[in-house]
Amino acid sequence: MRSGFLKRYFITGLLIWVPLAITAWVLNLIVGTMDQSLRLLPASIHPQNLLGMNIPGMGALITLLVILVTGMAAANIIGQKLVRWWEGLLARIPVVNSIYKGVKQISDTLFSPNGQAFRKALLVQYPREGSWTIAFQTGRPGGDVANHLTGDFVSVYVPTTPNPTSGFFLMMPRADVVELDMTVDDALKYIISMGVVAPPIPSAATAPGTLTASRSAQV
Repeated sequence: MRSGFLKRYFITGLLIWVPLAITAWVLNLIVGTMDQSLRLLPASIHPQNLLGMNIPGMGALITLLVILVTGMAAANIIGQKLVRWWEGLLARIPVVNSIYKGVKQISDTLFSPNGQAFRKALLVQYPREGSWTIAFQTGRPGGDVANHLTGDFVSVYVPTTPNPTSGFFLMMPRADVVELDMTVDDALKYIISMGVVAPPIPSAATAPGTLTASRSAQV
């Protein structure tokens, strides 16, 4: 009996400390990476040389400040001209042009307030019919691909578990996807936790029993 209580207390302690430890580790990794920006400054103005001590997080603050100032500068006419000049300069460099243009298109799509990338959580059948998983709508097929697809298609990203940064890009008929009444954050938590942390059911209208009716309505 005593061992059962000890086991329960130990598990309770783990449930408290493990999330805190992982959160601290992730924050330390992020701040440590951002602190590397101090290497771009002359050694004479490093906090360690000026104050005689190393201040953790100073590089992160400088990085955030640089990003903020860059955004403020690019918002006016002169800043926009400088950005266009910079992009024109990069466009003349063969390899850099391809990499920069591709990354910029992706970042513009992801971070644009009016963009539709990762704005909707979907339920799709993958990797076979009858097996369901969560995906995210990333847009619609474009280019010559759209000329070879008959009907209304959507582009979806199916993340893997527990690492959602890798996954599969699919183009599926809109009638074969179910739009979920679920935020992207809740969907990501559901994926990362491997289905353990299930989001609450928003209403009776979106309960699992209405899945068939929802698909029939879409078709």
